[in-house]
Amino acid sequence: MTRRMLLALPFALTLRADAAKEAWDLLSDAASALFEGDAPGFLSYFDPGMPGYERLRVDATALAREWEPRSTIELVANEGDERTREIQADWQLAFVTLQDPTASPRIASTRREERVEIRVVKTGKRWRIESFKPEGFFAPPGSK
Repeated sequence: MTRRMLLALPFALTLRADAAKEAWDLLSDAASALFEGDAPGFLSYFDPGMPGYERLRVDATALAREWEPRSTIELVANEGDERTREIQADWQLAFVTLQDPTASPRIASTRREERVEIRVVKTGKRWRIESFKPEGFFAPPGSK
């Protein structure tokens, strides 16, 4: 390995680490938007041309209207480079009903937990979710 390669290696590793963090932050931000009931904000993290986008749009809109979805996401794998990342995560979604906001306590009516596979791609300076499996993960309870 040449001296120049040795000097470039830490920079390349930093780029990959930053890309991994940026991709992970994207998922966190998307989950926060959904929790806040902001379906359009949630959908803005996804590529509208991705397979299953229309179903995702319908599901996320219904979910944000009827439920308060609370996410817990545990990273399993985050691999790739500074332009494309393949992420696997264990995603738990707890659904708290919004139908009776006066009910006390507001208890999660149901939970869903699955290992999800996500492909994120950076175009320009922006990361977007290009693929999310399984499709239907964000469907409101009873409609999946």
